[in-house]
Amino acid sequence: MENDRRLLIVEDDDAFAMTLSRSFERRGYLVKRAAGLVDVPALLLAHRPQFAVVDLKLAGGASGLNCVQLLHKHDALMLIVVLTGYASIATAVEAIKLGARHYLAKPANTDDIEEAFARAQGDTAVGLTARTTSIKTLEWEHIHEAMAAADFNISEAARRLGMHRRTLARKLEKQRIK
Repeated sequence: MENDRRLLIVEDDDAFAMTLSRSFERRGYLVKRAAGLVDVPALLLAHRPQFAVVDLKLAGGASGLNCVQLLHKHDALMLIVVLTGYASIATAVEAIKLGARHYLAKPANTDDIEEAFARAQGDTAVGLTARTTSIKTLEWEHIHEAMAAADFNISEAARRLGMHRRTLARKLEKQRIK
């Protein structure tokens, strides 16, 4: 009997990918893992996934947005969820434009991801905040927008932001979400 819930996990953190894989397998998914973009094309042909979980920032500074684009071109009906520890409005918007169903900040669990797969429509009940955005948040979003535009190359992003590379690296280290 062929499992009709085939999932591809593209994640460079092996421990997290294995934990996620086991959790989805217990829920009846047939799971394949890829550590980066180079492994994806072969798995698409052999595994033909209907679902995908993609980390936004892959090893070697590679962008998961490229993976989302590849997956969506391969199968426009594939349900893709992007996970990231580096959430920003700019990358969320781009992920959705490129074909992702949803965008979740880490830590996200299997329940969160399955719920994201199931949500086809936006939620108008999401409350709007009356609080204005802080300067710190605006700076963080601007940095991540520049990082995404520079394909997560710190040197190029620093050049675009007009700051020293080490300054940008320190800011990124301070704001790291684990």
